Amino acid sequence: MNRLQRLWSHIPEGSAVLFTVQLFATLGFAVLQYTLMLYATRRHGFSSEQAALITGLFGAFNYGLHLFGGYLGGRFLSNRNLFVGGMALQVLGCGVIAGGSLAGLYWGMALFLTGSGLNVTCLNMMLTQRFAPEDDRREAAFLWNYAGMNVGFFIGFTVSGAFQLGEQYSSLFWFATIGNTMAIVLALVFWRTLADRDTPLSQRRGRAFWGRFAVGIAVLAGLVPVLAWLLQHPGDTAIGMKLLCAAVGVALFVLTTRHPVPAERQRMQAYLVLTLGSLVFWSLYQMAPSGLQLFAVGNVWMNVWGVPVAPQWVQNINTVVIVIGGPWLAAVFARWRKRGWPVDIPMQFSASLVLMGLGFLALPLGIHFADASGRSDFSWLFLSYVLQAVGELLISPVGYAMIGRLAPRQYQGVMMGSWMLVTGLASLFAGDLSGVVAQPVDGSPLTTNAAYATLFTQLAVGSLLTGAVMFGLRSWLRRLIDGNGAVAR
Repeated sequence: MNRLQRLWSHIPEGSAVLFTVQLFATLGFAVLQYTLMLYATRRHGFSSEQAALITGLFGAFNYGLHLFGGYLGGRFLSNRNLFVGGMALQVLGCGVIAGGSLAGLYWGMALFLTGSGLNVTCLNMMLTQRFAPEDDRREAAFLWNYAGMNVGFFIGFTVSGAFQLGEQYSSLFWFATIGNTMAIVLALVFWRTLADRDTPLSQRRGRAFWGRFAVGIAVLAGLVPVLAWLLQHPGDTAIGMKLLCAAVGVALFVLTTRHPVPAERQRMQAYLVLTLGSLVFWSLYQMAPSGLQLFAVGNVWMNVWGVPVAPQWVQNINTVVIVIGGPWLAAVFARWRKRGWPVDIPMQFSASLVLMGLGFLALPLGIHFADASGRSDFSWLFLSYVLQAVGELLISPVGYAMIGRLAPRQYQGVMMGSWMLVTGLASLFAGDLSGVVAQPVDGSPLTTNAAYATLFTQLAVGSLLTGAVMFGLRSWLRRLIDGNGAVAR
């Protein structure tokens, strides 16, 4: 057996397929989320505040529905069924938006969000099911899968930017359907490989199975008109979403305090604390498709060596760092742990918050050194995105992987969905923060530089302080994660 065959034999069945499916499934989301802000303002005449709100709601529904998807997947529809059904809705959604009408925008977003909101948890659950709870390969698998997702982002951002420069939005949204369709084809080809393992639905047969299946299909169909209506009332919807997130947080707290198994209850407590830290991180990170994009377009010289840089291409700084850094970081962590160096979840979370804070500090520095016109050099924006991307590598795939370790088996789907719901809430906060700086009528960066510098500095300090608090709680969190009161050394 050669080296490649030995390596392949150590990869759990389905992991490589899910890596490829993740790549194609990401294309449509990359196109839509990071084009929505500019499409809404330039094609449909939204103000920057309105566009930031609708972009925030897009992220909130996408990530918030992951909680619902975590409950549906494996209970009413198998994870693979829900994934394929969701991707089909995404294909329809992109096609409707490509029509160009305002009504098509709302209905297309509703179709797309129903699909993407419910099916992402399915991918993560299908992957985590391929590992035993104590399997050390889980973190590496999620890092690789995260790298695959970002290959899809890279392709999506690159194509989006090319179409954005000519504002060929219809062609761009039709392109988005290609990736979604390919993800469906791959899932169907490897249908048996992606079968659910040890879920409540897999134990049902006959009428009990088909009854639950019918409920799942009804939910998919019924959510679309509900979301379309909510998107047309964005202000009230944003308030309702925040109240819902608060209710879920309270429910998780009660569930944790009442859990009867002490070791599992301690790990759930650690989950709650880490979740609060991640909320700060993602609230800043989710400003990329809204506030940071407006800042880049209006206050930064968007060219490199005389070549114009499309706004979506800036996001590829993030994707390149993750695609290269994901597998590299997995190997580095494995090497450090073999040497006995402590690399644990609390340390990674605190480091990610510090990197996010440093990334946002780079922006007011760029404003300080701006030229006479008020525009910052592109290198400061580049530095900010690199630091944010390294921070993302430390918190995001590890956050997904830790669910299998911290969540009791019966709560894994719900806690995976709740983890993603945090990103949805963060998207709403990011929309609020992005609307703080009003865009000038004259378009001069000198008008907004001072406000941006103040905002970015405040956000940076908040992230750095949260990272320091998380580091201070590290020993306590490690004891909770161990579940036996012992401090890992």
